[in-house]
Amino acid sequence: MVLTVIGFLAGLVALYYGAEALVGGSSSLALRFGIAPLIVGLTVVAFGTSAPELLVSLLAVFDGKDGISVGNIIGSNIANIALILGCASMVRPMSVNEEVVKREYPIMLGASILLCVVAHDLVISRADGILMLVLMVAFLGYSLWKGLRTSNRGDKAEAGGEAGEAGEVSEVDELEDVDPSKSTVPKDIAKLVFGIVLLAGGAYLLVESAIVIAKALEIPDLVIGITMVAIGTSLPELATSVIAAYRGESDISVGNVIGSNVFNILLVLGTVAVIAPISVGQIAVDVDLWVMLAISILIWPLMRSGYSINRLEGAGLLIGYVAYTVYLFMR
Repeated sequence: MVLTVIGFLAGLVALYYGAEALVGGSSSLALRFGIAPLIVGLTVVAFGTSAPELLVSLLAVFDGKDGISVGNIIGSNIANIALILGCASMVRPMSVNEEVVKREYPIMLGASILLCVVAHDLVISRADGILMLVLMVAFLGYSLWKGLRTSNRGDKAEAGGEAGEAGEVSEVDELEDVDPSKSTVPKDIAKLVFGIVLLAGGAYLLVESAIVIAKALEIPDLVIGITMVAIGTSLPELATSVIAAYRGESDISVGNVIGSNVFNILLVLGTVAVIAPISVGQIAVDVDLWVMLAISILIWPLMRSGYSINRLEGAGLLIGYVAYTVYLFMR
């Protein structure tokens, strides 16, 4: 069991650094070849931060552990809001960009409702997966169009000596530290390959270790997926949001969480379901999906009230997350 726990922890570390290397290497290559930062952010970076959930969910389904696959996404989305936003707002009260509330939040809520609907028959079919991927492409297209239009308005306003409207695309902000001039093409390719290998190895260690731990402790796969695996695959989002909050860049924290939840449902579950239909447990449909939907709805008045999340509200989110986790292990 000790080796299994070590393997689980090693898988978490590999996932985190694998995602970082994948995003860093691929982003540097894309920028080096003249691809606009906005496009890189909406594709490469966004995919890179969702890669841990995608690989873990795929491996879990191939191992016949659909509970871990579904639980990983449900748990990640709950953790993104209750745990990550809770922790980030405890570090520093966060302002919320009005555009996130008006534009991206409804999309996240719609994706959450869609998941509840397609899972009601206890299976996410290939047709459901295709629908999710089509919506994912539409979301990317809309985000790209909106981002380019906002950027163009900002450029025109700046040229006229006026302050342009501040557009918020959180994934683009994550490109701040990517400087192609400080690297070379071989180094970028090596970092990209290293990231993919780490992600694959980390996902394998995480899933296999989680299965062993679940059997040893007689804990359902769904609970392991919602808790241990979900928190592990959410580490990139947790680190990004907490650091952004510490730096006072709270728009990145909130935008990162909202965008990650959309990607988890539409891209990750959509891709996995197209490859292999996913069985959904009855208790997930009766309880856990509704908890995910409830926390997705709850965050709206918190963000809408003064367009900020204060420490007290963050503490409430954290307490709710701990209470739900305790319930999972007691049921």
